[in-house]
Amino acid sequence: MAKKLWGGRFSKSTDKAVEAFTESISFDSRLIEHDIKGSIAHAKMLGKCGIIPEDDARKIVQGLRSILDDAISGSIKFDASAEDVHMNVEKLLFEKIGDIAGRLHTARSRNDQVCTDIRLFLKDEITRTVGLIRDLQKVLVDQAEKNAEVILPGYTHLQHAQPVLLGHHLMAYFWMLERDKGRMLDCLKRVDVLPLGSGALAGTTFSIDRKMVAQSLGFAAVSDNSMDSVADRDFISEFLSAAAIIMVHLSRFSEEIIIWNTSEFKFVDLDDSVTTGSSIMPQKKNPDVAELVRGKSARVIGDLMSLLTLQKGLPMAYNRDLQEDKEPLFDTVDTVQLSLTVFALMLETAKFNVPRMHAAAGEAYSTATDLADHLVRKGIPFRSAHEQVGSLVAYCVENNKELFDLTIDEIHRFAPESADDVASALTVEASVAARSATGGTALSEVKRQIEKAREMI
Repeated sequence: MAKKLWGGRFSKSTDKAVEAFTESISFDSRLIEHDIKGSIAHAKMLGKCGIIPEDDARKIVQGLRSILDDAISGSIKFDASAEDVHMNVEKLLFEKIGDIAGRLHTARSRNDQVCTDIRLFLKDEITRTVGLIRDLQKVLVDQAEKNAEVILPGYTHLQHAQPVLLGHHLMAYFWMLERDKGRMLDCLKRVDVLPLGSGALAGTTFSIDRKMVAQSLGFAAVSDNSMDSVADRDFISEFLSAAAIIMVHLSRFSEEIIIWNTSEFKFVDLDDSVTTGSSIMPQKKNPDVAELVRGKSARVIGDLMSLLTLQKGLPMAYNRDLQEDKEPLFDTVDTVQLSLTVFALMLETAKFNVPRMHAAAGEAYSTATDLADHLVRKGIPFRSAHEQVGSLVAYCVENNKELFDLTIDEIHRFAPESADDVASALTVEASVAARSATGGTALSEVKRQIEKAREMI
C-alpha cells in the first residue's frame, strides 16, 4: 500500500475497512475544480511572497493547470487510498512534477482548504440557483399575464373563500420566490469570505498575503478568526435553510397543482411531456412532477436537519464529523436546481380550464363578504352585517340555493337595508373588481404587480 502523504508519524498502514470508512473522495471529488483553483491561487501567493521559490511556484501552477484540464475532460481516475480530493490532487501533482509538489501545502491545512473549496462551490451554485429562480419567475409572470382576467375561487382552509383572479394567485408565488432569491443573495454575502490562510486552526507562521489570494479567487473579504474559519459551517446551514424554504414554496404550489388537476376540480391540464401513466390503469395521467417536487422537499428539509444536528455538539475547532457536511449540501443543490427546472417546464406548458374555474368561483356563497361590505356602506356596523349575511347563508343552505339564486325579497328578509340592485354587487366579476386597494385582486392591481415584476426580472 502506498505511503500516506501524512504518514511520517505512523508505523502501520491504515486498515482497509478504516480506509473505506474514512474516505471522502467518492463524493468530494465533485470539488476538484474548485480545489485546484484554490491551490493555484495559493501557489502564486507563496511564490510572490518568497515563501517558496518563484520558479517552483510556476511549476506547481503549470502542473495544477494540467490536472485541471484533465479534471474538466473527465480523464482523472481517483484513488480511494488517497482519501479525499485534496490528497488526490496532491498525489497527481507529485506524479506530474515530482518532489516540488511537496511545497504546495506550505502555510495551509486541509481544514482551511476544504472550507475554501466549499465556499467556491457554493458561490457558483448560489448564482446558478438564483438564475433558475428567475427563470421560474418569468414563467409565472407570463402565465399571470396570459390569465390575468381568469376568475377562480380563492380558498382558506381549502374551503371557498372569495373570488380571485388567476393572475393574482400565480403572482403570489412570484413574491414568494422573490424572497427566496433575496435569501440566497443575502446568504452569498456570508459565503463570500476566504478562510484559506487559517491553517489547521491557529493560523500560520509564514508571512502570507491572504488578500492577494482572496482577490485572485474573487472573494469579497478574508475571515477574521482562524478557529472560526475552520470550525463552523453556518454558511452551509444558511444555504440549506434558504433552499428548504424554496422547496416548501414549491411543495405548496405542487399541492395546489395536484388538487387542481384532479377530476373533481379540473382547473388545470398538465402537458403529456410532464406527466406519466399507470402500469395497470390505461386511462391514468398522473402529475408526477408535482408529486415528486412535493416529496423531494422532505429530502432538503432532512439535509438541513442533518447538518444542524451534525454541528450541535462539536467542540472547537475542526472535527472529522464535518466531513459529513458535503453529501447533504450536494444533495440539496442537485434537488433544488432540478426541481426549479422541471417545475418551470410543468407550469409553462400547463393549460387552465377557464370556464370550470369561473363556474366554481361563484359557488359556495363566495361573495357573501361583498354583501356584508355592501351593508356596511349603508351604515350598518360590520358585525351586524356579518350576522345578517350569515343568517342569509344559512337560509341558502337549508333551501339549496346560492346567493345569486335569491330574489330581492329573500335578501331583504335578512338584510333589510340592502339596496334593490344589490345583486349586481354579488357577481364574481364585481367582487374581484371591488378589491382595488394596493395588493388586492382587482385587475388593475394584478397588472401593476406584473409590470413591477417584469422590471425586477
